[in-house]
Order: sequence, then structure tokens, then C-alpha cells
Amino acid sequence: MIIKKRIKKQLIFILMASFLAGCASQVAPINGKRLLDQKDGSSLGHLMKSDIDRLADVEMRENTESLRLLMTKLYKRNPAELKKSTSGTVDEMVAWVFEGDQKWSFEMLGGLKETDAIYLAFKAEYKGDRVLALVVGLQTMVIKARGGKTEFFLTDSVDPQNVYNSARNVEIAAWKLSNTRDEAGKLYFQTNEMNGKEQNLSFEREIGRMVGRIDLYALTLSEKSQRGLTRFTQGVASALFLPI
Repeated sequence: MIIKKRIKKQLIFILMASFLAGCASQVAPINGKRLLDQKDGSSLGHLMKSDIDRLADVEMRENTESLRLLMTKLYKRNPAELKKSTSGTVDEMVAWVFEGDQKWSFEMLGGLKETDAIYLAFKAEYKGDRVLALVVGLQTMVIKARGGKTEFFLTDSVDPQNVYNSARNVEIAAWKLSNTRDEAGKLYFQTNEMNGKEQNLSFEREIGRMVGRIDLYALTLSEKSQRGLTRFTQGVASALFLPI
């Protein structure tokens, strides 16, 4: 049992190191995806970070990039939702959401965040921008699971259970995205499309990457802090969002 635990810990930290090295080595856009600039490794802030803090920073940045990409794709597949918010372009809207000074509180969503905003995206009576509600909900939920922070230092403490729960919530939101329909039987969101006989599953793949990163971070935190994770088993179709 002790040997198994040691092997498990070694595997986690090997994965963590590979993850950090892989992300740090990316210096150019891949498949058109915008990569965030890496901070100077010699800065004072960098010296105040442990390996787990650097993993958290990279994981947060990469998940934010996944949500930017998801938002861009959703607007392109659902242009009517974009028109509910702006007459501008998709890129302008995405930049405003992620780089503006709203602090993730949007008047058009009534200030709703986290799972409340995600629920709003699938409410039949909601007439606003469903893409905005979904993405704002996911991003703010991911941030809340990390204690409300987007950058991490030695003095910070993150509950691995909250991080784990956020991964399950992303999975639930992904199921709703692909399956929830209105009273007329029409999907609220057009996501994957059929190219001939082959289905384009780019949305599922991007969300899968998010879930994988979050789970790796949760497991690493759990091992590092020696705090176990309570694993929930529930059907995604009928599941409720887990508390954070």
C-alpha cells in the first residue's frame, strides 16, 4: 500500500512537471489559438511561488483560453446570441468579456455568476445572450473554486475538493450544452456539426481538455495537502451542480 502511494505521488508530480514544461515551451499560436505571454521567471513574484502555485497559474490561464475559444465558437455557431449583446464582431465581444473592467459582473445577466449564470443560460424564459451567461458562469465558477484567485503564491490555500467539484460541474454544463432543448424541441445551442458522415466534436474536445487539467490540479492538491477527495457518482443528465 505504501509503495502504491509513493508510485501514485511520483506519477502525479511527473505529470505536473510535464504539464508545466509543455505549456512553458509554447511560444507561438497553435491552430490559431492565442497563447498568453509567460511572465519573467526571474521576477520577485515567481520566487514566491511553489511548483503547485505555478501549476495553478498555468492551469488557470489555459482554462481561460479554452473558455475564450469556446465562446468564439459558440458565437460563430449561434450568431443570434451575439446580436443580443452587440452589433460588433465576435472577436470584439470576446475581448470585451475577458479583458474588460467588468470584474465578471454583467448588468445584462443581472450580476449573476457561477452556477446561477449557467442555469440562466438554459432557462426557457430567458431572452438574453445565452452564450454570455454560460461562459461567464463557467469562468466565475472556476475562479471561485480556487478561492476567488487567478494567480497563486506560497501563502495561498486552495481546497482540492472545490477544484474537483468544479470539474464535475463543467461536465454537467457540457451535457446541458449538447442536450438541453426548448419547449419546441430545439437545442438552445448549436454546437457540434456534421461534416458529411463525420461529426465535428471540437466542443467536446475543448471541454474535455478543461476537465482533464482541473482534475490533474485537484489530484495534485489532494496529494500535496494530504486531504482526500469525496468522489460523487451521479448521472450527468439528472445531476445537480456540486457546491463550491
